Amino acid sequence: MSVPPPFTDVEIPTADQGFYEGHSIPIATISKSIMVAIVLWALIWPLAAGERLASVKWTLLEGFNTFYILAVGGFAFFLFAIALIPQTGKRVLGEESEKPEFSTFSWFAMMFGAGLGVGLMVFATAEPMGLWGSNPETVAGNVEGNTVEGLQAGYRYTFLHYGFHAWAIYVATGLSLCYYAYTRGMPLTIRTALTPLFGKYINSPLGHVVDVIGGVATILGVSVTIGFGVSQFVDGIYAVSGMEWMMNMDGDAPAPGNVGLIAGLITIMGLSIISAVSGVGRGIKWLSNSNLVMSVILLLTFAIFGSFLFAMTTYGAALVDYIVHFVQLSFGAFGPQSMDAFAATPAVQEAGLAGEDLAAVFGGATNAWGSLDGFREGLPEHLAGLPPETTAALYAAGTDGRQFGWQAGWTTFYWAWWIAFAPFVGLFLARISRGRTIREFVAGAVIAPSLVCFAWMTILGASAIDLELAGVADGSIIGASNTAKLFVTLGHMLEGGLLFAITTMCVVLILTFLVPSADSGILVMNTIMSGGQAETGIRHRIIWGVILTSVIAVLLIAGGGGMDALSDAMIIGALPFTVIMVLMCVSLAKALFNDHRRMKHGVAEPAE
Repeated sequence: MSVPPPFTDVEIPTADQGFYEGHSIPIATISKSIMVAIVLWALIWPLAAGERLASVKWTLLEGFNTFYILAVGGFAFFLFAIALIPQTGKRVLGEESEKPEFSTFSWFAMMFGAGLGVGLMVFATAEPMGLWGSNPETVAGNVEGNTVEGLQAGYRYTFLHYGFHAWAIYVATGLSLCYYAYTRGMPLTIRTALTPLFGKYINSPLGHVVDVIGGVATILGVSVTIGFGVSQFVDGIYAVSGMEWMMNMDGDAPAPGNVGLIAGLITIMGLSIISAVSGVGRGIKWLSNSNLVMSVILLLTFAIFGSFLFAMTTYGAALVDYIVHFVQLSFGAFGPQSMDAFAATPAVQEAGLAGEDLAAVFGGATNAWGSLDGFREGLPEHLAGLPPETTAALYAAGTDGRQFGWQAGWTTFYWAWWIAFAPFVGLFLARISRGRTIREFVAGAVIAPSLVCFAWMTILGASAIDLELAGVADGSIIGASNTAKLFVTLGHMLEGGLLFAITTMCVVLILTFLVPSADSGILVMNTIMSGGQAETGIRHRIIWGVILTSVIAVLLIAGGGGMDALSDAMIIGALPFTVIMVLMCVSLAKALFNDHRRMKHGVAEPAE
C-alpha cells in the first residue's frame, strides 16, 4: 500500500509592513509579553518573586522529576537506535547526493563552541569537585565524599551531566529541525518538527503556542548560561585586579555581588547587542576563532602544571564506569519521599517519633545536602542523646528522600538547562549539518563532543582534586564558589607573571564565549519570531537584547541575589519544551518510517 506525500505546507503569516514587518505578530507579541511580565514582577516584588519561583519549581519537580529523567534517557537511546538502523542511519539530511557544506573539522569546531563553551569554563573544576563531595553514592552512605574512594562515583555523574545525554538533548532537537528543513523544504522553526503528528493543524494557534514555548525556553536557557558566565567573569576580574567593590565579602569566601554582576552583565550584553545589530563582523569572528587557541593553551597549562597522569588515569576508569552504568543512569529516576512513608519505616516506628519530633527528624534525614554528622547535630536537644545506631537508622530511613532531592537539585537542573538551551543549539546544529547522514550527525554531535568534554573535565577537574588530596589546597578550592574554583585552582598551580597572564587569558576566553552566545541567542529569537527567516530587522535584535539583559538582571537580584531565581525560572520554563521534544522524537520516528515506505513505492519528496 502506497503512502501519500508528507504534509509540508507550513504557513506562518508575517506582517508585510509596520513595526513587526517580517515577524509573526502573535508569536512576537506573546513572547515579549511573557518576558516583560516576568521582568516587571521580579523588579517590583524581588523577594516574593524568588520565593514563589522556588515554590513552583519544587512543586513541579515533585510531579515531573521522573518525567525529566526518563525523557532525556529516551532521547539518547532513540538517537542511537535510528543511527544504528541501516535504513535510517544512512539517510542524508538533504538531497540524496548532496555533500556536506562544511568540512568535518569546521563542523565539529562550530558545533562544540555553540554547545558547551560557557558551561565548560564555569564547571570545568566546579563540577568534578562538587560531585566528588556530593553524589547519589555519598547521599546513600555507600562511599565517603572528598576521598580517593569517592572519586569514581563523582566522575560517573560528571560524565552523565556533560556526556552522551547532554548532547543527545541538542541533537534530538537539531536533527528534527534539520530533517524537515533539508529533506522536505520546510521552514527552519520549532513547529515544523511536529507536522507528522499534527499535519495542517500546525498552521493553527497550536503552531504559535509551540513556537512561543520554544522562544521562552531559549531566553531562559540563554539567561542561565549568561548568568553563570557573568558570575565567573566577575570572579576573574577580581582575581586579576582585586577590586572588592565587585564582590560580596561577607561570606566564607568572596563571591560576586549584585553591583559587580550588573556591571559585568551590562558590559557583556552591550557588546552582544552591538554584535547582533552589526552582524558577525571581523572582530567578533576573530574573537570566536581565538576561542579554540585559548582553550588549547588553558588545557596545556593544566596538562603541564597540573596532574596530567592522574587525570588520564581518572579519564579511562571513569569512562568505563560511565558506560557500565549507562542504562541505570539513563532511567534511574527517584520520586519524593512523603512524611507518611518515612514514618512507616521500622527505624522511625521503633523510635516512637511523632508530631514536631517526626517533622524535625524527617527534614534532617531527607536533606540531600546534609551528612550523618550534620543530621545528628541538627536533632532537637531532647533527642540528642539517642544511641548512634538509632540516629544512623533514622538517617538511613530518609535515603529515598535524599536521593530525590539530590537528583532534582543537580541532574534535573542540568537536563532542564540543556533542554532550555536546545532550541538555540538545535537551530544552529541544523543550519551547519546539511548534507550529513543521520549516522554522521549522531556520531559527530553526540559521541565525539562528549569524549572531548570528558577530557576537559578530567584534565582540569582532576588537577583541582589532586591539589586537595595532596593537602596543597587545604580546602580552599572546595570552599570557593563554583565560578571561582577555576581561578583558585590556577592560584595553587602557578605564580607570578604566568599566573597573571593565564588568569587574564581566562577572563578574555570567558568574554569570547559569552558575547557570541548572547549574540546568537538574540538572532535565534528573531528567527523564531519571523517564522524561520535568517535575516531579521535590527530594531528587534535590539529589543530582544534589552529583554534578555533585563531578564538576567532582575532574576539575579530576585530572592536576595544569586543564581537561584534564574535557575528556578529556567527549570519551570523548560518543562513545556520537554513535552514538545518528546513529541519531536515521536514525529521524527513516524516521518522516517513513512519516508522509507515512500522511497520503496517511489513517492516523490520535496527537497528544495
